[in-house]
Amino acid sequence: MLEFFAKALVWMFEGYAGIGILFAAFFASVGIRKLDSEARGSGIAFRLLILPGAAAFWPMLLARWVRGVSEPPVEHNPHRI
Repeated sequence: MLEFFAKALVWMFEGYAGIGILFAAFFASVGIRKLDSEARGSGIAFRLLILPGAAAFWPMLLARWVRGVSEPPVEHNPHRI
């Protein structure tokens, strides 16, 4: 029984990573231009650099992309006031 749960957990991590890798490849080529105006003229080195982060944080980036957020949120903390 414990072996089944361990395998299921590994399958979930593999699925998450697989979807993340596919999303990151598409996001680095197309999506980054729509999400961040500063990245529009970026080269291949920048796009390769953001691939691991985009693969790890794909649910957050996908949600921002679907909502149509075009700029990063502004921080509201004592240093910004």
